[in-house]
Amino acid sequence: MTRSCGILLVSLLMAGCASLTDLKRDVSERMFGRDELNPPAELVEFTPTATPKILWSHRLGAAANFDFSPAVDNGYVYAASANGELIKVNAASGKEEWRIRSDERYSAGVGTGFNLVLAGTATGHVLAYDQQSRLLWKSKVSSEVLSVPRVHDDVVVVRAGDGRIFGLNVIDGSRKWVFERSTPALTLRSSAGIVIADGVVYAGYAGGKLVAVRATDGTSLWEATVAQPKGTTEIERIADITSLPVVDGPAVFAVAYQGKVAAVDRASGRVGWSRDISSYTGINGEASRLYLTHAQGAVYSLEYASGKTFWRQGDLRYRQLSAPLPMGDLIAVGDVQGYLHFLQRDDGAFAARIKTDDSAIMPQMTELDSGVLLAQTRNGGLFAVSTR
Repeated sequence: MTRSCGILLVSLLMAGCASLTDLKRDVSERMFGRDELNPPAELVEFTPTATPKILWSHRLGAAANFDFSPAVDNGYVYAASANGELIKVNAASGKEEWRIRSDERYSAGVGTGFNLVLAGTATGHVLAYDQQSRLLWKSKVSSEVLSVPRVHDDVVVVRAGDGRIFGLNVIDGSRKWVFERSTPALTLRSSAGIVIADGVVYAGYAGGKLVAVRATDGTSLWEATVAQPKGTTEIERIADITSLPVVDGPAVFAVAYQGKVAAVDRASGRVGWSRDISSYTGINGEASRLYLTHAQGAVYSLEYASGKTFWRQGDLRYRQLSAPLPMGDLIAVGDVQGYLHFLQRDDGAFAARIKTDDSAIMPQMTELDSGVLLAQTRNGGLFAVSTR
């Protein structure tokens, strides 16, 4: 048993009569960033080969216990915060176009598509604005919305915190379909969302399951097992997919905490290969390579076809890294202290480092343009950073 799991098990035994909801929150918060069980590794010195710079930045409200990621649409950036702020920024100049404040407390965002700007709330609502900040509709789902709503044709697809996935009418928010499946009693609270590709919704679940659902009507197409829970305690048996899958060509890739990373055939749901690597924040891919942040802080580069390791960067241990973001010759990851680290694509060596603010980078960063990324921090910073 790992040190963190041992401490968690003791804390659960001491909790006694605590509710299951409290226990879930305890597991999630103690493992992933609220209580630092292991201090972040010291930053290593290196000779920079790239020179990142902050092009522009804005300040929103803090994220609280939620995860947010900015969206880019038609030359504009949209971002939200837990206090109900939603802003629109000119992507090229960094000029703020508008800022509104909702009476609702946002818990996820931002999604765009069909000329909509979408955000989810802690009370289980999805709010849809037009690009001039007018509220068009508000729709209720079954529980808090912890991940970004996505748009496919005339459907807004949103995942609720209880695991249900809803298809909402893009015009008025009325419910078109709902997909649900059973989940284990103890799961990690996460912002694991959905990915839509070629009309199919892909979503990871507790117990190491990956599902494929038709976006038009919510029909289940297949369910694959990425990782099997193992161990003798409920904590040891947690093998949840807590990050976004990655779709590329005929395969979809997913990774589970305390589990495996696997390549799954999109047509059949059959697992092609898998490896014992654990991740909480996830994976990304580009040009036949898969990039992954290990739960303890190492960054991996894997081959699409076989899962073999090209390289492993192990000097960011316990720095609670974001999912990697490929940027041409560089791979970017953010950490718990607000640093952005840029690694060489070919060998994982450090190429550059830049500080945003003193709070954690959100799990998902966004590519703004070639060589430019968007990072949102837990204290509410929104940064456009260039490596060109």
